[in-house]
Amino acid sequence: MARERKTLEIMIKIYCRGQHGSEDKLCSSCQELWDYAQVRLDKCPFQEGKTTCNKCPVHCYKADMREQIRAAMRYAGPRMPRRHPVLTLFHFLDGRRKEPLPGRRKDDEDA
Repeated sequence: MARERKTLEIMIKIYCRGQHGSEDKLCSSCQELWDYAQVRLDKCPFQEGKTTCNKCPVHCYKADMREQIRAAMRYAGPRMPRRHPVLTLFHFLDGRRKEPLPGRRKDDEDA
């Protein structure tokens, strides 16, 4: 999940820099998207068994946020291999998983 979080953060940063001209930090709308995405990752029922979101049977993003994250991924995806080849490789491998594996949430481990 840490790698998934890092990949998503980088994709949103690439998108924000390219589309909104942000250099040092995210613009307010991209920061809102990043904050929302982190909450959704924390609540993912598959956790470490997670596949990529587009192959997941559970759609946990609200429709408007789903469109925003799709736009960010569509923009950043082709730019990722050159800037972050290792994260891109792992993201590709995660996407090859046909369906998510059942995972344990952090909350379950604390109980």
